[in-house]
Amino acid sequence: MSLTLSSSAFAQGKSIPEKYSCTGQNISPALAWSGAPSYTASYALIVEDPDAPSGTYVHWVIYNIPAISNGLQEAVAQTPTFDDGASQGSGGSGRQFYQGPCPPSGTHRYFFRLYALDARLEIPPGATAAQLRQAMQGHVLAQTELMGTFSK
Repeated sequence: MSLTLSSSAFAQGKSIPEKYSCTGQNISPALAWSGAPSYTASYALIVEDPDAPSGTYVHWVIYNIPAISNGLQEAVAQTPTFDDGASQGSGGSGRQFYQGPCPPSGTHRYFFRLYALDARLEIPPGATAAQLRQAMQGHVLAQTELMGTFSK
């Protein structure tokens, strides 16, 4: 069995509903995953838009999601940390929570990349995607992605 990621809000390669964008409620979509290795200790998620005019734009960073989790609910709270030990990192705007799709024009792709890790990471809340990737080195057991599009 391999790690899979899905959303009840949109299918692979399909449009992300406006509700989850900057022109809607700007809340995170529900995500579900399965198939992680049995020795997974935590999960991390990075959401990025590689089509942004100034280069890849980070929309969401969340890590140290407990291994017992099998997804994230819709509208994850805009807090730096959670009671279960998860932390949110800093996105391209510097904000420490989900920032929905908001392309200046045209259709952009949004990659939700999930990582199953063999450890909880010793990095503080607010870490950037680059800092998270560095901390994950040597700890990734499996990874998967879900891509949605959004047009403005």
